Amino acid sequence: HVQLVESGGGSVQAGGSLTLSCAPSTYTRSSYHMAWFRQAPGREREGIASIDSNDYTVYANSVKGRFTISKDSAKTSLYLQMNSLKPEDTAMYYCAADRCTFCLHLRSEAFEFWGQGTQVTVS
Repeated sequence: HVQLVESGGGSVQAGGSLTLSCAPSTYTRSSYHMAWFRQAPGREREGIASIDSNDYTVYANSVKGRFTISKDSAKTSLYLQMNSLKPEDTAMYYCAADRCTFCLHLRSEAFEFWGQGTQVTVS
């Protein structure tokens, strides 16, 4: 069972930047498909960025051009660089992973492992 731990959330003014991190606390293969999701109060969970084992990426339209997903050199830790933040980006942000090596999508039901989330508030 893979355990993921997010960090880096906080409060920021509109137009500012934050970088989220997601580190596995247990063994994780570098081939895992990983992604970031977010959920605002009263709204459904939204997939915002995904990266596969070859570092191909996909983004939701709502964050394209502002957010960048990446992995570390070992390809086990995940990052989300968030620029030009807007109040509508306020949400709990979750890291997710699954064992599908060449998958690249934003379907939450396909991800096996999830972190506990880190809160991002933009005012």
